[in-house]
Amino acid sequence: MPDTIRLDASDNVVTAVRPLEVGTAGATQLIPRGHKMAAEDIPGGAPVRKYAQLIGYAAEDIAQGAHVHTHNLEFRNVEQTYEFSTNLRPASEPASRDSFMGYRRATGRVGTRNYIAVLTSVNCSATAARMIAAHFTPERLAAYPNVDGVAAFVHGTGCGMAGDGDGFEALQRVMWGYAKHPNVGAVLMAGLGCEINQIDWLVEAYGLVPGPLFQKMNIQDVGGIRKTVEMGIEKIEQMLPLVDAARREECPASELMLALQCGGSDAWSGITANPALGHACDLLVAQGGTGVLAETPEIYGAEHLLTARAASREIGEKLLERIRWWEDYCVRNKGSMDNNPSPGNKTGGLTTILEKSLGAAAKGGTTPLTGVYKYGEAVTAKGFTFMDSPGYDPASVTGQIASGCNLIAFTTGRGSAFGAKPTPSMKIATNTRMYERMTDDMDINAGSILDGAGVEQVGREIYETLLRVASGEKTKSEAQGLGDHEFVPWQIGAVM
Repeated sequence: MPDTIRLDASDNVVTAVRPLEVGTAGATQLIPRGHKMAAEDIPGGAPVRKYAQLIGYAAEDIAQGAHVHTHNLEFRNVEQTYEFSTNLRPASEPASRDSFMGYRRATGRVGTRNYIAVLTSVNCSATAARMIAAHFTPERLAAYPNVDGVAAFVHGTGCGMAGDGDGFEALQRVMWGYAKHPNVGAVLMAGLGCEINQIDWLVEAYGLVPGPLFQKMNIQDVGGIRKTVEMGIEKIEQMLPLVDAARREECPASELMLALQCGGSDAWSGITANPALGHACDLLVAQGGTGVLAETPEIYGAEHLLTARAASREIGEKLLERIRWWEDYCVRNKGSMDNNPSPGNKTGGLTTILEKSLGAAAKGGTTPLTGVYKYGEAVTAKGFTFMDSPGYDPASVTGQIASGCNLIAFTTGRGSAFGAKPTPSMKIATNTRMYERMTDDMDINAGSILDGAGVEQVGREIYETLLRVASGEKTKSEAQGLGDHEFVPWQIGAVM
């Protein structure tokens, strides 16, 4: 194995595969594993390039062999030149059509899990929802083997907010998306009664039809918490045999919608796990399935690569509109787009949001961008798509699930512990050291790429594992019971 990796001949930095002592591989300073070393003299103010792309500017003269990181690499807002539809690479025709065992719903959509959801319209009904769900222990559910669980989806908003605008619309899209999600066999919706986010408005606006598998109630109408919990338990007891009657059947891989997610990233994310997941996404798209990239702040500085892949100029412009919205959002809130790399990201070798974004965008593979969607908006296009969201993983994944994702592939370098309900989350480690340290949490080790495995080989492993997970195989996060506290709708706007 070489001491360093140079990702493109035009790069003026390389990445240390192992800690480099002074004198090793030309290092003039100690270079931590995964961090960048100057491959040539870089004058102060000059661009620094990695992935054949700009990742920042030298804050001072940087000598060849020096450590390049937060102390001498600075971020500046990017003035990009955008091209549209100039890099269209359709997915290759697969040798065979793949399938999985899923739950086909009356709507025609297909689920990979079979949950009963207790949804809340407002924080005031959160405790009641949790009490209702907690009643249905594994022992009580043992008689219903085809039900994956009763899960409460509670949040901290729903009132004290404007009754229209970005925040209200995003919350309603999330609630609708979960209420009609193919991984949900039945829904109980619980509110307080006087909140801004009225259940009846949601039912009317999104065409939800009350019946045996969709029930609603308000604490004020029922007569208090105790009576609400009792009524909720009774309603779910009536739902259980109906939901348990569902059976898995063979379904084409084209019915899969994959959330492409990363968290706790490090320098290896853009070299191992994310490109491998990108290849898995390409394989799924070739089958007629859908990949959904998100985290708009984490494509900032790489969005020009996506506009070049846009199937039409209109799609590319929709992506840029989201970028401009975020730039304005940061200015209004006195923030910076470069605030995103966390302390852990930086310890792992990432320096600027530009560097992080270029690695994160690799999760989307190489096929054309076929659609751009608002947070939690239903994704209707097939192929590789994008959904606007913050970079905060729970909020981002909540939106992707609401958009219809029935699988999640989540790459991590530092070791993010994350799971989600009702959609299973498969964790992909970027490096072998972390994988071995957190084997109870990681499903796949993409660090094997540094040991000689091919990106396409690991991408194929990810894809085939996703098919098994879609058919019911539990992920590591599911086995540990994660997912009850990761429902975090993005709260946009003032709390009033």
